[in-house]
Amino acid sequence: MRPRRRAVPLLATALLMVTVAGGGAPARASAHTPSGAHGGHCARQDRIDVPRAEHQESACLPDLTTAALAGTRYTDTADQTGLAAAGTRRPSGVPGIQIDGYFPDDSRLNTTHGWHHDAQFVIRLPDDWNGGLVVTGAPGTRKQYATDALISDHVLARGYAYASTDKGNSGPDFHTDGGRPGDAIAEWNRRTTELTRAARAAVADRYGQRPLRTYITGISNGGYLTRWQLENRPELYDGGVDWEGTLWTAEGPNLLTSLPTAVAYGTDEASATDMARAGFAPESGFLWPYHQQAYWGVTQKTYRAELDPSYDPHCPGPSAGGTTEEILAPCASDASYVYERRPASVRKAVGRIALTGRIGKPMITLHGDLDALLPLAADSGVYDRMISERGRERLHRFYTVEDGTHVDGLYDRHPDRLRPILPCYRAALSALTAWVERGAAPPADRTLRRPGGGDLVNSCSLRDRG
Repeated sequence: MRPRRRAVPLLATALLMVTVAGGGAPARASAHTPSGAHGGHCARQDRIDVPRAEHQESACLPDLTTAALAGTRYTDTADQTGLAAAGTRRPSGVPGIQIDGYFPDDSRLNTTHGWHHDAQFVIRLPDDWNGGLVVTGAPGTRKQYATDALISDHVLARGYAYASTDKGNSGPDFHTDGGRPGDAIAEWNRRTTELTRAARAAVADRYGQRPLRTYITGISNGGYLTRWQLENRPELYDGGVDWEGTLWTAEGPNLLTSLPTAVAYGTDEASATDMARAGFAPESGFLWPYHQQAYWGVTQKTYRAELDPSYDPHCPGPSAGGTTEEILAPCASDASYVYERRPASVRKAVGRIALTGRIGKPMITLHGDLDALLPLAADSGVYDRMISERGRERLHRFYTVEDGTHVDGLYDRHPDRLRPILPCYRAALSALTAWVERGAAPPADRTLRRPGGGDLVNSCSLRDRG
């Protein structure tokens, strides 16, 4: 059994006055509206209560986008590193209310704001609201501000309220949270559901009504959350956009069936043929050296430690490492890991977080054909078939982005060989809302070919086959 972490007392901040209600009520930061601000700007700020939050802090801001928040306590640009291509156009000038806080939790991996408390969230409520809410969870093992530039800025500019969660644990030691294998990842799903319900109530406090539409979306692990929520909590949402979500199935494929080959390839024990059999596109080979250094080792060892800790209890042990080099380095034993030979208890742990394909609301999936972390052939291609096998294909659209890879930041290193997925994601979000709200069906499944010219960083058409 892995020990659960204890909660620690809240660290007081010097920036905000905190009041404590009587009778054991949770701490609340006082809401402050600048003098002269009235009418629509930050109206009803003092009435907003995030249900079940142990702590919340409210701020009335002249601009909720990263253009204004960068360098302040209201976002974390460092946690967004590498996700977007340079030159990405970002909207600005969206005034409104931001609420930061956390739900009760007994782990403390997230040190944002000096809180040392997990289950942190951010909710943003624009003054000019269109009646909708967009919910997401952090990709990878990042935290609640990770997709501010990718998702928050864009949806806020379109008038949506926005909410994001750190998923209840974060960082390379996320696997230490929980008592059973799979607990940490299972918590991601629970925290996303928790935030969705709470954000809907906060929206009602601010605007006087619940959201007319609620959408779930995310990239990588956030895409996994999108899939899981639309399979298991469809009543909470009207639809979702899944950007290269992580696939978990008890019998495989999953990360533990593809990544060991990549780790072995990085140690010269596997061949390019083995990589292709594991689902990696041979054309993505130019990205493999980078992924060997930055992704494969740490991803395999930490997710294997989360779902199969008995395989090598000494690596990574209680921590993935104290330096960047230690954290990114693979466990030597992981190059020989064979998921199919592991005991049934491992498949049971994966089964707790597994996907089925039984989505209950419309969803659009995008995946790059040069993804070298979650190869398309072992991930979204499989999930698309799973949805069809469940008879839910009418609710799904699947777009393969030619020359797209796992993070758009790599486009800046290989502008002649890659294409950012973000503009296609934004087009997909528009297509989803038109599908849900006006009945305008998106284009059929297709490969979005790389255009011969134009602004690849900021433009994409779902109807253009190239």
